Amino acid sequence: MTALVVNVAELMRRAGTVRAIVREVPAQDVAFDDPRVDADRPVSLDIEVESLTDGVIVHGRLGVGWRGECRRCLAAIATAADVEVDELYQRQPTSPDAYRLEGDQLDLRQMVRDTLLLAVPDAPLCRPDCRGLCPRCGADLNEGACGCGDAEGDR
Repeated sequence: MTALVVNVAELMRRAGTVRAIVREVPAQDVAFDDPRVDADRPVSLDIEVESLTDGVIVHGRLGVGWRGECRRCLAAIATAADVEVDELYQRQPTSPDAYRLEGDQLDLRQMVRDTLLLAVPDAPLCRPDCRGLCPRCGADLNEGACGCGDAEGDR
């Protein structure tokens, strides 16, 4: 059994029962299949699982390390995405957003993968005020003016 599968048989006996889950899982266990995700850093889970009369709700925080390059200056970025999660699991989903609860096993893998992949930016910035590269000479404008002067515009 993987660290992302939780037995909820005891939890489902009474609505309102809560169980805390705090753990780190190797990124390979989630099978992201995305080069942005840092496979060398674990995925963190700090969640609560609460039983309802018709399912289970999972809420808390998830985190994952990611790598990329700045869309303006091409600098390497290595940081983490930390995101809140609030998801519903049901045996017979009544909502299109609900995950299916199979038997007494709560498989968190698909939800963790979906949530964290949406949290990793497609076009990150190294910092909000990144000035990027000079379009004429390619100098990093974050390090200072490039000396090209103002580019002459179309006339």
